[in-house]
Amino acid sequence: MPIPLFNSVASWFLKKRIHQMELFMKYPNEVQQELLQGLLRWAHKTEYGIEHEFASIKNYSDFKNRLPIVSYEDIYPEIERCRQGEQNIFCPSPIKWFAKSSGTSNAKSKFIPISTESLENCHYKAGKDMLSIYFNNNEEAQILSGKCLRLGGSNELYQNTDSYFGDLSAIIIDNLPFWAELGSTPSQKVSLMSEWETKMEAIIQESISEKVTSLAGIPSWMLVLLQNVLAKTGKANINEVWPDIEVYFHGGVSFQPYQSQFEKIMNHKEMNYYEIFNASEGFFGIQDRNDSNELLLMLDYGIFYEFIPVKSEISSEAEAIIPLSEVALNTNYAMVITTNSGLWRYKIGDTVKFTGLSPYRIQVTGRTKSHINVFGEELMVDNAEVALSKAAKVMEVEVIDFTAGPIFMEDDKKGGHEWLIEFKEALIFALFHATT
Repeated sequence: MPIPLFNSVASWFLKKRIHQMELFMKYPNEVQQELLQGLLRWAHKTEYGIEHEFASIKNYSDFKNRLPIVSYEDIYPEIERCRQGEQNIFCPSPIKWFAKSSGTSNAKSKFIPISTESLENCHYKAGKDMLSIYFNNNEEAQILSGKCLRLGGSNELYQNTDSYFGDLSAIIIDNLPFWAELGSTPSQKVSLMSEWETKMEAIIQESISEKVTSLAGIPSWMLVLLQNVLAKTGKANINEVWPDIEVYFHGGVSFQPYQSQFEKIMNHKEMNYYEIFNASEGFFGIQDRNDSNELLLMLDYGIFYEFIPVKSEISSEAEAIIPLSEVALNTNYAMVITTNSGLWRYKIGDTVKFTGLSPYRIQVTGRTKSHINVFGEELMVDNAEVALSKAAKVMEVEVIDFTAGPIFMEDDKKGGHEWLIEFKEALIFALFHATT
């Protein structure tokens, strides 16, 4: 099939998914309640389902009263049993994949179970939805006429008895359907390399001559790759290397500190930037409009959502937690998820605020452990990043990284924050105090 015809047929197929999205946008709470009941029926004969009597749970109130809210530490023993080959603990489907994630208080790493249902109906479905949404917003898009330059984690997949673990991106790439592999660069072999410098060189070698039409990956890693591409080719900007690039799908960290650097290195006025919100535990949100800083909360990926107000006068999380139907605008919430990988009322550690209720749109505001609230200031990560981005623009500097911590009141001294900021030029570090 000629490329223009293939691009036209594929884009038509992807746009059909928009009608399904419109269904959960119109009936969000009904979709979520139906999903919850489906998950309970699916897992009622598991060890966890029998222990908490899933079969007799009739509504959200029963679910809320019957199941505890858990963190990784709470279910760590059962996760380890599953990694050793035991099945049907949380999930009726065999679990052989575990996404290695960031550390916890009692373990060097988290190992998040990944089911076949999660791969197919969450992560891969989200990948197709990213394209569907993009085509719906950009009628003349030609991204399927070329390849997507993907940049995943540098972890290999390691075998542990009867299970495998590694970076989520490595698990996804290793299980990709053939159609997705054909439209991606570099090859699976290169994508799964573990040694970063060798991998970087191999990616450039394989991708430099390809027709790249889109990018996907974490901003910090992608920026390093693109800088290496320019160094290798001697070109002034990425548009000279890959003139057909039209969109960059990014997630994992806030894009604000990197946006000006990308705009400079791309030198492409028509470039689109699309944010996604995913983690080892699932895929949650996709930017559904051009030039937006809001994400559409995806409600049909096998994930049931609950939310705990970050600043709540109610002492108990069990009392404070609410379903999607009760959230309010511009309030910081800690996310709690129940998923088709067997996570039940699991605190993911991310915080969000709702910017829209019809449909439900969100912004990621940080991590539950990444905010400062010593004096009632409620400084969230996103507030800090927005402020630094604006200040950097005024000062005409580029911020590489930053950290901040509280200065506690002592005697007659005021409390405040101490900030350490790293700038790109000459690697200058700025240390300053901000008082309350």
